[in-house]
Amino acid sequence: MSLTTLGLELPTDPRWVNIAEMNIGEILVDHAWCEQKAASSCISLVVQYFDQQILVDTLTPIVSEEWGHFHRVLKELQKRNIPLGRHRKDEYVNQVRTRLRRSINDYKEQMMDNLLMNALIEARSCERFKLLSEQIGDESLRKFYRELMISEAGHYRTFIELAETYLLAGRVRERWKEFLVVEADIIAKLSVRGDRMH
Repeated sequence: MSLTTLGLELPTDPRWVNIAEMNIGEILVDHAWCEQKAASSCISLVVQYFDQQILVDTLTPIVSEEWGHFHRVLKELQKRNIPLGRHRKDEYVNQVRTRLRRSINDYKEQMMDNLLMNALIEARSCERFKLLSEQIGDESLRKFYRELMISEAGHYRTFIELAETYLLAGRVRERWKEFLVVEADIIAKLSVRGDRMH
């Protein structure tokens, strides 16, 4: 899997994975909450767009899958006798939402933006999982993150394909490119932290 596959314009700072490995307990706690938020985000989309049957049918299994990931991360924490800890503020996600959310009345455009926002977060998570799966010393965690990387890559594609179900593919790709430019700027300006997945 390459960055081209994910579509991201700016790779993660190479220092991140080394810092993350030294703080793997913090990373696992933050990761657990990221999975909880991913499940909650899909539920919110189902609630908001309850009248879009394809969306409901597509995202409902992803809710279960993301919650399953949450449970799997909890098991990794338990193996290491690390408590879950408090929910963490995700500066990356907050900036993505702040900078990419538009005040628009067009129902389908709004739905597209919400789907692409989820695709973007999944793509960045997938890229971080890839780094962990290739570079950390813990063999069981490398395998764990490889499995999750494959799953997140599927979710990323699903969100984009869903957007293309409701709008012309050209319009979705145009808006996606705008998302990627903004996301690269956010990543470039955020501090490299070893206690956050993003």
